[in-house]
Amino acid sequence: MNKTTLARTLACLFRSGLLSCGLVLAAGLLAFALAAENDTLEVLLETKAIETQAPEAEVFKAKSLGLPAKETDTPYVALGQWLPALLTQFNQLPEVQAQLTRQQQAELAIQAADRAVYNPELGLNYQNADTNSYSLGLSQTLDWADKRGVATKRAELEAQILLADIGLERNQMLAERLLALAEQAQSRKALTFAEQQLRFTKAQLSIAKQRLAAGDLSNVELQLMQLELATNTADYALAEQAALVADGKVIELLGDNNLAFSEFIKEIHVFATQAKQAPAPELGTSKSALPALASAYQQVLLARVNAMQVKADTSADPTISLGAEKEGSDNKLGVGVSIPLQVRNNYSELQAVADKGIAIAEQGYLARERVLTVKQKHVLYALPRLLERYQDWRELVQVSGAKAAKSLSQQWQAGDVSTSEYLQSRRQLAASYLVGLNLETAIYQSWLTWMGESGQLMPFLNGTAEQISQAPSHMPNAAARAVNQ
Repeated sequence: MNKTTLARTLACLFRSGLLSCGLVLAAGLLAFALAAENDTLEVLLETKAIETQAPEAEVFKAKSLGLPAKETDTPYVALGQWLPALLTQFNQLPEVQAQLTRQQQAELAIQAADRAVYNPELGLNYQNADTNSYSLGLSQTLDWADKRGVATKRAELEAQILLADIGLERNQMLAERLLALAEQAQSRKALTFAEQQLRFTKAQLSIAKQRLAAGDLSNVELQLMQLELATNTADYALAEQAALVADGKVIELLGDNNLAFSEFIKEIHVFATQAKQAPAPELGTSKSALPALASAYQQVLLARVNAMQVKADTSADPTISLGAEKEGSDNKLGVGVSIPLQVRNNYSELQAVADKGIAIAEQGYLARERVLTVKQKHVLYALPRLLERYQDWRELVQVSGAKAAKSLSQQWQAGDVSTSEYLQSRRQLAASYLVGLNLETAIYQSWLTWMGESGQLMPFLNGTAEQISQAPSHMPNAAARAVNQ
């Protein structure tokens, strides 16, 4: 508060006849002015000076937009410190346990396929006549077309397809749960910020009442502050509702809403840097071999095995038989071979259908590869730009936003800025912080959705979490701290 404003306030007090309480209030305003000139935002208000305002003394600290920095500056926690506990909780989910059972089922299917196709046949015969006869026969069909080997290959490919589908499904499940945790963390940040806004507005409203009593503020401006308090109250209620919805989603997906979690924008930045340095993916080459393509590729191999199986199933397998017969005193021994004759049906149409299945599977793989490659190019194009905008936002909020908030509060308290301009500027600063939260959520959503859909999430986390956790942090969580200074 400048000297002119202080003198005008004291004169107003003496003219209004509030000499007894004006001296005490003037001392308080003088202390407030000295605090403003020392670039500090701490204000001590002793409401005993004006007994009509409040019966008890109230001491509070008013920040430009909320709580002290230490309550909003979240320290960086490495991914390797909280991820193992989350994965342990994730692996205990019934859905994941069902996937493990499906894997065991696929292994049993391979063992079942690797068994003999034909069992031997034993025949006994007795004939009661003038001369009794006895016969014993043993026959065995030979797997001449290797039906057993084809069935084993088919079971192995089906197991690999199942494992690939389970891996992709698990990546998507983990991505969905990490996104829910990220949205929960963002909603809690927004809730904390809304609470800070509400508490700070209450503190500023108390200052406004003091200034109104001193004649330094009009009644209209006081009503604007009260309207701002009502708006902040509504914002806090909406933020709390959003936080409850986010908590409910986490409970639904993980069974608990108090799991260890910390922001991992740094890890996403590492991924974007590595992907930017990698060569561009090309269709039909190993460069585009994303984990999500494993199942489609195995489907092509399975279609080829299906064609082999049709050929094997329709092939004529010979049957060898041995027989011994006793008729009276005569002993007989016989050997026989039988081969089916594919005269009326050579199954050529079935073979043609299986061959067409190979072409369909190959085109399906190429279509899937094209879609994933286009999405990969889009993500690798958009993600670095989102990260750059996010980093710019943090720097601007930390530097310019903090200085603007500090100067704005001092100017309003000194009477150099009107209440309407002050409130509008505060809303702009608050909106900039909320925009940053939305941008951070968009980064998580874009990256996690792509990593889950492409099947890269779990390999990336398992391969780089330990390495990243040992690196120093270059992106501290100082956005809320800057706004609240």
